[in-house]
Amino acid sequence: MVNRKEFQQRAQVIEALVKKIDGVSDPDLRASTKELLQALMALHGAGLERMMEIVHQSGEPGAALIASFERDDLVKGLLLLHGLHPADLQTRILQALEKSRPYLASHGGNVELISLDDSGAVKLRVSANSQGCASSTGALKVTIEDAIYDAAPDITSLVIEGLAEERFSPGGFVPVEQLLGNGLKTASMVQGNESSL
Repeated sequence: MVNRKEFQQRAQVIEALVKKIDGVSDPDLRASTKELLQALMALHGAGLERMMEIVHQSGEPGAALIASFERDDLVKGLLLLHGLHPADLQTRILQALEKSRPYLASHGGNVELISLDDSGAVKLRVSANSQGCASSTGALKVTIEDAIYDAAPDITSLVIEGLAEERFSPGGFVPVEQLLGNGLKTASMVQGNESSL
């Protein structure tokens, strides 16, 4: 079974191959390769979307199954890739912050979402009741980044105010638009399922 690290490594390989395809000098070969990739992505996206519809139609057992999909790193990643994740980006970020709050509270801190723009750029604010040492600040930052990255690998940037200002760019997540190379979206998104990627 593929774990999150292996999934990210495979996504990075795909990203490198897409860049390599973009560098092919033969325009016909480049176009045919991109067309093949687009067809495969559209087929997989349509199949996944139909599977989600069937599961959803089964009522309460389906809802429990969809919740388990959200907890599985590989399935969650595929759903995000195809724009099919049941929770939107903001919901996933807020859930991640809630999950990290007990740890932050134990260190005299709290975190809030300041903004999330349409491009997926996230800005958070950390407040601390007491000034901690640099290692505590670093631990808080890592905890927040890990929680956000785990729940929302599709963010484009993360700025955390109240700690050392540093931009975080997630690695290993390849949006469908990048895989397709021309902005073409999967069948599920063309049909109006414009959840965040």
